[in-house]
Amino acid sequence: MGRILLLVAAVIAGFFILGSLIGFIAGVLKWALIIGVVVVAVTMLSKILRSSRAR
Repeated sequence: MGRILLLVAAVIAGFFILGSLIGFIAGVLKWALIIGVVVVAVTMLSKILRSSRAR
């Protein structure tokens, strides 16, 4: 009986750790996506402004 409870507690703790890890990874991916969109927008804007000055 004690081993079963220990196993159940280990599985529940594993799920808590896995959930925290997945949440952390999702947060990092969200910020990477936001930073990537900003970089692409700045690059496109600088190209547009550079080509309009050349005319």
